[in-house]
Amino acid sequence: MSASPTVLVIIVTWNKKAYVVDLLQSLQRLRYPSERLDVVVVDNASSDGTAEVLQRDFPGIHVIENSENLGGTGGFNTGLRYAFAQPEGKYDYLWLLDNDVQVHRNALTELVTLLESEQDAAVAGSTMMQLTTPWRINEMGSFVDLHRGRLLLNRHREDVPGLEGKPLEELHSMDIDLSGYLEDCRPSMDVEYIAAASLLIRSRVAREAGLWDDYFIHYDDVEWCLRIARTGHRILVSARSLIWHLPAEYKVPTWILYYDNRNVQYLLEKHAPENVRGLRRWIRKKALYYMLLGKNDLARLHLEALKDYRQRKTGRKDIVLDNCYFPPAHVEELLHSDGIRRILIPWTVDLDKSGLHDIVAAAMKKRSDLRVDCLVPPPFVEDAPGCRLAGASPVRLPDGKAGRWCNYLTMYNHYDMLLQSDYQPILPLNLAAKKILYVHYEGVSLRHRPTTKKLVMFFTAHCRLINFSTAK
Repeated sequence: MSASPTVLVIIVTWNKKAYVVDLLQSLQRLRYPSERLDVVVVDNASSDGTAEVLQRDFPGIHVIENSENLGGTGGFNTGLRYAFAQPEGKYDYLWLLDNDVQVHRNALTELVTLLESEQDAAVAGSTMMQLTTPWRINEMGSFVDLHRGRLLLNRHREDVPGLEGKPLEELHSMDIDLSGYLEDCRPSMDVEYIAAASLLIRSRVAREAGLWDDYFIHYDDVEWCLRIARTGHRILVSARSLIWHLPAEYKVPTWILYYDNRNVQYLLEKHAPENVRGLRRWIRKKALYYMLLGKNDLARLHLEALKDYRQRKTGRKDIVLDNCYFPPAHVEELLHSDGIRRILIPWTVDLDKSGLHDIVAAAMKKRSDLRVDCLVPPPFVEDAPGCRLAGASPVRLPDGKAGRWCNYLTMYNHYDMLLQSDYQPILPLNLAAKKILYVHYEGVSLRHRPTTKKLVMFFTAHCRLINFSTAK
């Protein structure tokens, strides 16, 4: 580009010092004229020394320190207010970035080139790749299901032929156009939503659209994109602009469930009000599901999301959870307690990735009275992590769903502890044990099968909510 447009980069961070430093370093490697690029980092009152490090090591950027954590919404609104306060025309584009992404050296150039060539488009976003498997697409833009308020991620978890197995460092050094690797893929395409992980917008359109609605976190950038599209602007995703981000499966939702379920009601109220009532029924069903999983506090968050929407509450909420996640190493003490003699592990639990394989294996060697049964995956399940513990007893299930469920029922109270995958829990298996250890790649959480008393309490709260909703 002979006369590159001016771009203001807006990054929001909170207690992710190492991540934002890595991002800023990657921005220094962009193939874009540095003199046409300004960077503002909004620090949401981090307690890890982020602001001090940025001011010391990156004197060329502008750091705005908020006095409290305003979430993604408040953080990006702080950055947008800063941008809107600049003389009109100073910046042609605003580039919104998550603080924990890694950007390809061509990421910005390709986005700017795309919007310069498509004058009726207002927003362009990067294809988001998975940081853990960098040749796999996390999303190439998204569409919005306004019936149930869900995001439909385009080409989600699709591997890119020709890039498989290549390390991230090598991919960073390549000039990549995914349309040359994938079938039925153009260099750019129209979508309904671009995540603020990497979203380039015309500065003029951003001013017209205004600030984000006060959701605190999640669905705020979705609403903004829908608002912009309503004014007749196109929203594009580029197959030539790449970023890498940690996939959602590594972030098991806990407190965020409150914001997801509260904010999506506001989203539908604004863009598909006829669907709000059905959405609220769906949220109540999800609350019951979490209750049956033994995650009472997460079930409660769904009900609070319904109530707070009715009371028109937005912004941040002080959330207290009953259970927290702890490192896998703490499981060793649990496995040596007298009350744990029989353990059931389904094929959905990945003992290796979660760091539990050696811990369980060592406990089996030390305790001759400890029995571990492993459910063998049905033949139709592909690439199941499975349980490869020496000395564990394999338990085979019928291929048919009805037969498997009958087997689950016969396991009632047969075990002292059940391991469940947080990513793929098998609900009827919770009958097998009173103690349930939920496992994901970063920690474990000990829960208890819901008692009849707790189920009654849940349904009482559920009925009160229905009465409250009807009264409103």
